[in-house]
Amino acid sequence: MNARTVSAGLGVSIVGFLLLVALTAGWIAPHDPFEQDLMKRMIPPAWMDGGSVEHLLGTDQLGRDYLSRLIYGARISLLIGTLTVVTSGLIGTALGVVGGYFGGRTDDIVMFVITCRLAIPLILVALTVVALIGSSLTVVVLTLGLLLWERFAVVARTTTMQVRNLDYVAAARAAGASTPHILLREILPNIMTHLVVVATLEMALAILLEAALSFLGLGVPPPLPSWGLMIAEGKDYMFFSPWVIVVPGVALFVLVFGINLLGDGLRDFLGVSQRR
Repeated sequence: MNARTVSAGLGVSIVGFLLLVALTAGWIAPHDPFEQDLMKRMIPPAWMDGGSVEHLLGTDQLGRDYLSRLIYGARISLLIGTLTVVTSGLIGTALGVVGGYFGGRTDDIVMFVITCRLAIPLILVALTVVALIGSSLTVVVLTLGLLLWERFAVVARTTTMQVRNLDYVAAARAAGASTPHILLREILPNIMTHLVVVATLEMALAILLEAALSFLGLGVPPPLPSWGLMIAEGKDYMFFSPWVIVVPGVALFVLVFGINLLGDGLRDFLGVSQRR
């Protein structure tokens, strides 16, 4: 077993575990993540002086159980990452496949659109849109989805140009298959392995951007338990109670780290499969 296999297995384990936590949050969370109790505010974790086993990770400034909010925060992060990847993947893949298959003026237009997107500062546009429209889960997902499609487009365009003249595409064209049939049934399935790897990278980026927006107060609105929002709410107490930002910060790091390991593992595995 080599190092790449170990890292890929670690990535699968981390993402799988956090996905399981997110799906079963309603059953495994020890408390209601929205329930406030000012008499129990800022209780430290159970292993620290003054901690309590009733609240294993302590409570926040409003007396809400930190472990429960952390568990529900995994659901928020994975939901945003998944929906953002679906939205951006549909947009970018459609543009890339069309530009790569038809070439010529169509490809020039697609490349112009991609270049315009790359010239736009991502985080500034996201901040502007959310500030003007208002923060909500739907707005954050749509904003990130409409801004993170360029990598899908570049990869889909490049791989489509590589396969559009291969024998099976030429055979489908000679058999009288329609253009939509060729794009959806011949080309898209054969470039999907590359797009899956891109999806893992974009998911990690979307989760980090959502956390950044929430930290700045323009992401998921309170009282939803976003990890970025938990860090933002705890920054005023970080010098006396550092665990209020360490706990969600470590959770965010572990999730992004696991997704990146999973993406590297998929890249290696799918690359070997294609060579075979």
